[in-house]
Amino acid sequence: MSTTPPPAALSATAITGIAAGVPYVAVPPMTGRRNAPVVVAWHLLDSPRTEAAFAAALPMADLDAWRVYLALPMCGGRAPEGGAEELMRRAMRDAVVEVHGPIATQAAAELEPVLAELRETLGMGDGPVALVGGSLGAAVVQLVLAEGSTPVAAAVLISPLVQLRPVVRMMSGLFGVDYSWSPESERLADRLDFVARAPEIARRGQPPLLLVVGGQDDADAFLGPARALSEALRASYDDSAAVALETVPGMGHALAEEPGVEPAPQTPAAREVDRLAVAWLARHLA
Repeated sequence: MSTTPPPAALSATAITGIAAGVPYVAVPPMTGRRNAPVVVAWHLLDSPRTEAAFAAALPMADLDAWRVYLALPMCGGRAPEGGAEELMRRAMRDAVVEVHGPIATQAAAELEPVLAELRETLGMGDGPVALVGGSLGAAVVQLVLAEGSTPVAAAVLISPLVQLRPVVRMMSGLFGVDYSWSPESERLADRLDFVARAPEIARRGQPPLLLVVGGQDDADAFLGPARALSEALRASYDDSAAVALETVPGMGHALAEEPGVEPAPQTPAAREVDRLAVAWLARHLA
């Protein structure tokens, strides 16, 4: 673990390091209390696209909890040889099998060992866990909710990837390619179809879940699936009020200005997302 001074845009108390092979930024609770809640967050592939940039965009500074921002596989310091260009090459070859699928599934599998190491090295105690994710990072959250063994007290999904197939259709149109589905990519798309898997999430604990979407995001790839997920979860949960959907006017898919790699000033849209996330988590982690 390292405690090198963080960039100016991050909290002065931020701790950076690597746990179970995963780079992180961790910010202690403002009161320093033991057994405080732990909020684990995964960034977007869009801006902000690193753990440090996500920590600056969504600091959740008013939340008395540990905030731990994890690097997604293949991103930032975990980028493959060739960096962003190599990641784009993989996406053009097979976005599902080489990018979306492995990033989401590996990140979800990393949560348990990362959290165990951080609890020990940072002295976090055994407080409740909440999860936050943006876009593909939100798919990681949903995988944990549907399949993981870590109990989750609350979750926030921001510009979430809820269903992979409409996202692939949008990307295919954007880049002018015709994606050819294979048995492997179909299986991954089924695994990342959280509207279909809403009953599984409900059966595994019904954690209070907030979805936050941008009013200017893609209707078919993101807004429609988010609405469908909120409706499916409300129908599956015992308490429909435990699921909420909020729309931020004027916000697109990203949560930070490009390039979204280094910490940067918080945008007005990110400030509103931050407010919504803090309110939701404070209420359900109290």
